[in-house]
Amino acid sequence: MTAAMSDLPPADGWTVDDLDALPDDGVRRELLDGVLLVSPSPTDVHQIIAGRLMVALEGSCPPEFQVTQGVEVRINARRGFIPDVLVATDAAAQRRSRHYAPHEVVLAVEIVSPTSVSMDRITKPALFASAGIPHYWRIETDGGLEVHTYQIDPAGEMYRPGGSFAVEIDTFEPWPIRIPIARLRPRHL
Repeated sequence: MTAAMSDLPPADGWTVDDLDALPDDGVRRELLDGVLLVSPSPTDVHQIIAGRLMVALEGSCPPEFQVTQGVEVRINARRGFIPDVLVATDAAAQRRSRHYAPHEVVLAVEIVSPTSVSMDRITKPALFASAGIPHYWRIETDGGLEVHTYQIDPAGEMYRPGGSFAVEIDTFEPWPIRIPIARLRPRHL
């Protein structure tokens, strides 16, 4: 069943097929167990951090991966999320699709906004880990800029902390990465 935004939601909840039937109008729509989530437009600070992180990651990214943003990760027919920045396999990127399967995603990054605190700190990490996405980064912007990295613990389908970085991201997973936090910080933050 397809539905327009003016229609009532489907009785059994939204699916990714319903989202595909909606116009490509630039509205960020995600699904959580069939519930449609619509986010406000990101702030300039959010977008500057995302853009700078993409450039910084791309500088050391191995050829078997691609850095991107705005691509949906479809966990199942009733769950789909759009990380702020993500790294996918090169094979997945070559498909030029509007969405990736979780096994095609190597790293999902969320930049916490006032409207996304619970989703970025609790819900998305839990669901990304249970879907098998190996790495998750959360970027906090309240009171400064701090990057928290996580790696999946395959036995428990949950993330374990990798590190918290306020001066320089320094990690060996998913590849050796060293990024000064100052390189990500917007001029007015």
